[in-house]
Amino acid sequence: MKTLNEMHLHFPSVSINESFARAAVAAFAVQLDPTLDELCDLKTAVSEAVTNAIIHGYQDTIGVVYIDCRILPDSTIQVRVRDRGCGIADIQKAMEPLYTTSGSERAGLGFAVMKSFTDKLRVQSRLGVGTTVFMEKTFSPRVRCNG
Repeated sequence: MKTLNEMHLHFPSVSINESFARAAVAAFAVQLDPTLDELCDLKTAVSEAVTNAIIHGYQDTIGVVYIDCRILPDSTIQVRVRDRGCGIADIQKAMEPLYTTSGSERAGLGFAVMKSFTDKLRVQSRLGVGTTVFMEKTFSPRVRCNG
């Protein structure tokens, strides 16, 4: 499908940039005129993906988080969040609700939240190479008045 617009972003994997990432993706998505609920869902999914890259991908090191967004003609936004961190040994296990590798301070719900707030979620990962989270969300068509 043809891309109407796109955005590319990268930043250091420090926690303060999580809020920047969600705001940047939300600002880009506004051109699709989403409802407030749709926008909040997208922001939450992006927040979880970026947090996973920062906390799990790079663990105790600083790396780079990459975000690519595409707008498609059917009011769909595609968001790809990528890191070049340690990778995930077992994606299926990592996507199970409540599973975490970070001990009791993490709930293990990141992928479950991403899945529930997007229409499509795909995760690719290779140990020692990094992880890519691909999310897609289609916004509801809105009726506009010309008056």
